[in-house]
Amino acid sequence: MDQSPFTTPRGSISSSVGDPLELEINLTLSEKLKVFKSSTFDPNAYVASKSRSMNEKEIRHLCAYLVDLKKASAEEMRKSVLANYSAFIRTSKEISDLEGELLSMRNLLSTQAALVHGVADGCQLSSLMTGNEDSDMDNILNEKTDISKTEKWLIGYLETLEVLLAEKRVDEAMAALDEGEKMAQEISEGRTTLSPSLFKALQDAITEHRQKLAGQLAETLSQASTRSAEIRSTALALKILGDGPRAHTLLLNSHKEKLQRGMQSIHSTSYGGVGAYTSALSQLVFSTISQAASDSLTVFAEEEPAYTSELVSWAVTQSEHFALLLKKRILASTAAAGGLRIASECVHVCLNHCHLLEASGMTLSPVLLKHFKPFVEQALNTNLKRIEQSSAALAAADDWLLAFAPTSRSSGLPPTSSYSNLSSFQPKLSSSAHKFNSMVQELFEDVGPLESLQLDGLALEGLLQVFGFYVNLLIDALPASIVTENLEGSGHKIVKIAETEEQQIALLANAILLADELLPRAVVKLSHSNRGDESQRRGSDKQRPPEQRELKKRLQREVDRLRDSFCRQHALELIFTEEGDALLNALMYLSMDDGKVEQPEWFPSPIFQELFGKLTRVAYIATDVFVGRDRFATVLLMRLAETVVLWLSEDQAFWEEIETGPTPLGPLGLQQLYLDMQFVMIFSSQGRYLSRHLHQAIKNIIGRAIDAVAATGLDPNSVLPEDEWFVEVSEIAIKMLTGKAAFDNVEGDDNSPTALG
Repeated sequence: MDQSPFTTPRGSISSSVGDPLELEINLTLSEKLKVFKSSTFDPNAYVASKSRSMNEKEIRHLCAYLVDLKKASAEEMRKSVLANYSAFIRTSKEISDLEGELLSMRNLLSTQAALVHGVADGCQLSSLMTGNEDSDMDNILNEKTDISKTEKWLIGYLETLEVLLAEKRVDEAMAALDEGEKMAQEISEGRTTLSPSLFKALQDAITEHRQKLAGQLAETLSQASTRSAEIRSTALALKILGDGPRAHTLLLNSHKEKLQRGMQSIHSTSYGGVGAYTSALSQLVFSTISQAASDSLTVFAEEEPAYTSELVSWAVTQSEHFALLLKKRILASTAAAGGLRIASECVHVCLNHCHLLEASGMTLSPVLLKHFKPFVEQALNTNLKRIEQSSAALAAADDWLLAFAPTSRSSGLPPTSSYSNLSSFQPKLSSSAHKFNSMVQELFEDVGPLESLQLDGLALEGLLQVFGFYVNLLIDALPASIVTENLEGSGHKIVKIAETEEQQIALLANAILLADELLPRAVVKLSHSNRGDESQRRGSDKQRPPEQRELKKRLQREVDRLRDSFCRQHALELIFTEEGDALLNALMYLSMDDGKVEQPEWFPSPIFQELFGKLTRVAYIATDVFVGRDRFATVLLMRLAETVVLWLSEDQAFWEEIETGPTPLGPLGLQQLYLDMQFVMIFSSQGRYLSRHLHQAIKNIIGRAIDAVAATGLDPNSVLPEDEWFVEVSEIAIKMLTGKAAFDNVEGDDNSPTALG
């Protein structure tokens, strides 16, 4: 059957495109895509050639085939990329590098070409301006009709610019450069015409003269005779020319050179003292830094962040140079000699000037503190050591007698209006204590606030150290005892011994008055001016700052150490003989029931009579010495009584004899021990120094003695009198020992406690 000329024979698409199924089976994907990879492939021509002889169905068939081919191609590309990813990345990097190198080469070639053109045009302009033989400038000048208006302007402009630079007329030169820039802008925009070679010559001339002007400005900034106002204007002009970083550096260098010249002038000038020299030098340094900062902010206000770092670094460098200079000339030698006042004054002057800069946001005090702090610390330690050495020397000759000291600036005492109230403010101390207080007060009188140097903590520790050292001297001044003899060779100083009880209590008076009243006043001077009112200084502990309260507690612990040594010393004198034999022992009670004594005369044991007498004398002396400090006197008596009684309560050898010894404690020994303890309790109660610890210790001793007797099978209650008997005997003993009663008829009185069996 003949086919119509307008119909496509079946299978004709297979000849050109092929059956998709047949192609998919017989051809690879690469072969299928081969026709599309040709560099001459034209999509429009390809579609037109295929669709010309195809019906609608075959076109749809072709579209579906192409879509499938597209998907297969994309999938193949994805697989290829994944399979060759590392090679793909490496190739991409190499391509990128090649592109960069090509761009660099192009820029280089462009630069070289511009350079060649510039040289050529420059030669042409030079020949035009200098009137060489081959130049036709003379012809141009003679034939004015051949010279354009712009060319005439150019010739006059270049001559004017040369003159302005030669005469250093900065403002006019900058205006001329601006004029040239505007003309170049008009030429580049086409509003004014000028040959390319002359236009290039104009641009080169502007650049060259701009550089010359910048050089002149830089030279002006470097001159020593340039004044401050001229420095600012010159730096501003240089910044306008586009050389801001150079302008800022030269501005700072100019101030640095002025600073160095000022220092040389101060070094060559004779000043009245170290303080005046330091003040002049410090004022010069920090006023220069302040002026430099002001100039920098004025000229470079818009670009402040860009130049702040350089300004701060420059200021830090100048501050460090100043600190090193002051350290070399003053602080090193002063600190080594212990000149704390001089070193402190120098540092305070510098810090005061430095703090004036903080208003502008420039903090340089940490730079100074880093260099100054070690020397002030050294001077402080040297003075503290000197106080220790002087105190040791004075303690070796102190007679330990209390007396008033003349009122002085360094006494640490408030001014007095009359002699009548002098004693209420000025304590009585021994000579070494007066001198110790004077040295401490002088140490902190004129050093000024040490908080700014962060040395107030060190000063407080130093104060505690020297006070502890002085307390050790006071402890060494107590008479030799078993305890102090055991400490020989352990750092003891040679001091004069306080032989009498009055002298020994004077040791305590020295410590308590220094710790409670005088040294805290020195502490106030560490952080505040000594012009504070007296109410603040004498305020209660709750009103004191925490560090002062803590200091007072630590000072009090040193006083407690001396008090405990005093009590231990006197307790050992009561308990032991000079040969070391114990006077307070179990035999004094056990021997009462050996049958050799028919009937004892009931009276407190001699050792407790001695204890009562010692406490009475101490109380009398303390009342006179510790005026207005009754609590300290009471605590002293408490501790002394406790020391003796607690020793008895804790003496293992004593209780081994009482409880397990071959001779048991009998009823007479129990009664005597009971009487001794009641005697201590009664006179302590009457003297108002019966503490809870003392009362409990007495009860423990009595209870333990009663238990020891009960262990022998004897009923203690059957052999002990009533409590009223012990009270009456104790009160009679107190009156007899104090001489306050007559006992002419005591022995004949049947109702007397001494008559009871």
